[in-house]
Amino acid sequence: MKYGIVAFPSKRFQDLANTYRKRYDSHYSKITPHITLKEAFEADESDIQDISQTIASIAQKYAPLMIHASKVSSFYPTTNVIYFKIEPTNQLQNIHQDLQNALNIGKPKHVFTPHITIAQDLTATEHDDIFGQLRMIGVNEQESIDRIHLVYQLEDGSWTTYETYRLTGAE
Repeated sequence: MKYGIVAFPSKRFQDLANTYRKRYDSHYSKITPHITLKEAFEADESDIQDISQTIASIAQKYAPLMIHASKVSSFYPTTNVIYFKIEPTNQLQNIHQDLQNALNIGKPKHVFTPHITIAQDLTATEHDDIFGQLRMIGVNEQESIDRIHLVYQLEDGSWTTYETYRLTGAE
């Protein structure tokens, strides 16, 4: 089964992202807006309890995540994905690295770039047009996220929460 580890922003921030995702994100109905902390990985049901305990111990180490979405950016020319850039912090980098090292489930496919996707699967023309518009609108949102989630993919391609972990530490 396919799993991932994410942080969901507040409902208010999700609503803001969804105003764009409804129109521009082909995965809109598959998962709510999120920050990916550990990209999708395969795991057996027999391993998931150990994985869950590892995530729980990491969550106990970290304080709630302070995030700042500072601008609209893009992964172009690699892909035509447009996103809210989440300013990288030592805290975000460290929790990502701890999850990567502790779980040891394959090497990451991409460099860790904290973000919330708002548009994807666009043609080059659509990307250029939409990216130009959204950059002018911009974003400036700050908030605290006090939970991370182990999610898994259902047969229809949508994602749902397997378990939630409160960030209760000091880091």
